[in-house]
Amino acid sequence: MPLVNSKKMFEQAYKNGYAIGAFNVNNMEIVQGITEACKEEKAPVILQVSKGARAYANHTYLVKLVEAAVKECPDIPIVLHLDHGPDFETCKACIDGGFTSVMIDGSSLPYEENVAVTKKVVEYAHNHVPYVTVEGELGTLAGIEDDVQVEHGAESYTRPEEVIDFVTRTGVDSLAIAIGTSHGAYKFKPEQCTRNKDGVLVPPPLRFDILEEVSKKLPGFPIVLHGSSSVPQEYVKMVNENGGKMPDAVGVPEEQLREASKLSVCKINIDSDLRLAMTGTIRKFFNDHPEKFDPREYLKPARANIKELVRHKLKDVLGCAGKAEECL
Repeated sequence: MPLVNSKKMFEQAYKNGYAIGAFNVNNMEIVQGITEACKEEKAPVILQVSKGARAYANHTYLVKLVEAAVKECPDIPIVLHLDHGPDFETCKACIDGGFTSVMIDGSSLPYEENVAVTKKVVEYAHNHVPYVTVEGELGTLAGIEDDVQVEHGAESYTRPEEVIDFVTRTGVDSLAIAIGTSHGAYKFKPEQCTRNKDGVLVPPPLRFDILEEVSKKLPGFPIVLHGSSSVPQEYVKMVNENGGKMPDAVGVPEEQLREASKLSVCKINIDSDLRLAMTGTIRKFFNDHPEKFDPREYLKPARANIKELVRHKLKDVLGCAGKAEECL
């Protein structure tokens, strides 16, 4: 089947209380690891590409990699999504270039400017044949991910009183909100956290009060969480034990993401966890086999660990394993 947009996926996810995983892709091994897990778990998936990924790997290469995944996984609905589109021109290029969904991120702009640029993207995307879905954003997340950089302390929670006006005036298909998640592997400062009996940092809880209020104001409308990697400590440890330096890297607890997916959150973005799985595995491989130099040898276990990480997310966090058929 061809690439699809996110409309039916989100309808089913909202109705049945699960979320679709939106995994960032940068190269062949990441695409393969994600989609092989989804194929085996019969899960719908969103493969998303950032501005940084397009600059690194080239738009055409990424589209062709995803098209290859579609051919290899014909029974899995796959969305190709632009993550954090910075402007209309980038969104237009992706829409014209084969993407089936785009995000226009005007969250750092004054409210009326955010409305204006989001509406412009929506009008272009919805008039495109085939129809392309659009994600907008209200509120800003702290942290660093590619070109998205917001200092801790400069983030802002979504204001529920704005969501009806924003969605109505722009016509977006989904809305990313800020309830305390953060980009990157260092989602919370140590002073924001507590330590459990094992000395592990425990982050503050997400603002479910904001999510619940937004859900009440927008019944049936799909909500998106960015910056939702959980930063698996086994991979942080693997990085640190093999020459890396990632002290106090901490993510969003998976139980909080499970809770969010049972409300109105239909899309959960995961990027840093994939990077950690790949980097930790490669660091360990070179530590164990310093004589090796063949990329196929160290990328193969990295791909396998990405696959197992994604499989865990699909089954135990997002709840979308086995849901491919209903999203077709």
